[in-house]
Amino acid sequence: MNAQAPHRQRKSWIIWSLVTMGLALFVGANAHLAYVAFASQPDCVSHSKGSGEAHDYRAAKSAC
Repeated sequence: MNAQAPHRQRKSWIIWSLVTMGLALFVGANAHLAYVAFASQPDCVSHSKGSGEAHDYRAAKSAC
């Protein structure tokens, strides 16, 4: 028998566990981001209706 086989198996198991935990963290973070994006509804804020100034920003379509 090879003396390095148990060490190699343990190392492989640790690597795959870390990869799995990293993927779970990535998927969880993205699921949370999607949830917050769909669940939050920002309140209406006053904005410029457009006066023709170059620095005057306004909403493309007001929902208020």
